[in-house]
Amino acid sequence: MAADPEPSIEVVYARPDRQRVVVLALRPGMTAAEAVEAADLAREFPEIAARPLELGIFGQRIDPARVVRDGDRVEVYRPLPEDPKDRRRRSAAAVGTAGKSRVR
Repeated sequence: MAADPEPSIEVVYARPDRQRVVVLALRPGMTAAEAVEAADLAREFPEIAARPLELGIFGQRIDPARVVRDGDRVEVYRPLPEDPKDRRRRSAAAVGTAGKSRVR
């Protein structure tokens, strides 16, 4: 009979030019922020340390103080270059009323 695998988590960060996935042994009570620190991603990506952490687990935003569980994938988010809502508003304004039909 095989032994149960040791509890672990992944910490991930991606930029357009590269990404990094670090697998860590899960320590009891480990928070998401502690996992990011243990993954040492800020050494390779200094921009992580230059701003407050914005984190998620499997696409759901979380508080950095959240305790992580076996199998979690902690994602370090980058700031968006532009708010998607603002981009849609500008796009809609540029189009104006062109292409809209009127009901009579």
